[in-house]
Amino acid sequence: MKNTRIYLILIGVMLIWGLNVPLLKIIVDSFMPVTVTAVRIFTASICVLIILSFLKLFRKPTLKETMYIAGGGVLNVVCHHYFLSVGLTMTTSTNGGLILGLGPMLTAILSILFLNQRLTIIRFTGFVLGLTGVGFTILAGSKGISNMNTGDIYIFISIFTQACSFIIIKKACRTLDPRLMTGYMLFFGSLVLFIISLITEPGGIESLFHGTPAVWGVFFTSAILATAIGHMTYNFAIGMVGPAETSIFMNLSTFFALAGSALILHEAIYPSHLIGLLFIVSGVILGSGAYEEFRYRHRHHKNEASSSG
Repeated sequence: MKNTRIYLILIGVMLIWGLNVPLLKIIVDSFMPVTVTAVRIFTASICVLIILSFLKLFRKPTLKETMYIAGGGVLNVVCHHYFLSVGLTMTTSTNGGLILGLGPMLTAILSILFLNQRLTIIRFTGFVLGLTGVGFTILAGSKGISNMNTGDIYIFISIFTQACSFIIIKKACRTLDPRLMTGYMLFFGSLVLFIISLITEPGGIESLFHGTPAVWGVFFTSAILATAIGHMTYNFAIGMVGPAETSIFMNLSTFFALAGSALILHEAIYPSHLIGLLFIVSGVILGSGAYEEFRYRHRHHKNEASSSG
């Protein structure tokens, strides 16, 4: 019953994250993308740190933890959000949402390389399926690989750098609460992004004064619900039910992003998008280890039932 409650919460988080992709598309099309992303993440970081203060989880990090926060902040916040915000100005929300669905699979690959996790035939098959799905997604509606959208490549770099950050986060969370690390990374990353925006977008701050109330409503919805509460809740769920089980729910984020792009932005959904979605979802389930974890648990419960009988 306890896990059921966590699963329902995770479905809600995936709904928010999926719908956040078209919301981000609206935000970066209304303002200078890097500038507004820095402000959005700064807003989220303040929300997280305030919540943690009320929960009495706030504390100063040690020197070693600070180094992890800096490394994770550069990858998880600066690189991830920079390439995501800029990439979404060059491609559709539909493509972005599908490519972002590769996150769990990329994390599994990096875990095999850097955390000595085992590579199995099932996981290798998942990696191949996932990359095939990305191929269908990137080439959807284009005339071939020679016309591949630069924005799609940026989105891929975005999710790859985020996956790299999870290796750092996993090591840091041995002593640092993942929710507190999330708040510190968001705060650090937003400051770095703001400095970058001052260099790359001289008129960025001025663009913030031209937003409509509706767009600012979208901004605060994204910052507070998706970035602040969403990341805190997901990291908490990993600690409750484990990374393999929570990664299954990332598939729902891809589905909700696809549906939200069609409903909110009225973007066209091509057959190649649906084919890409099928391959990516299959690849994530197999490549992330979620299928192997499910099969192991099923066998374990079956053996226990046989023994008790």
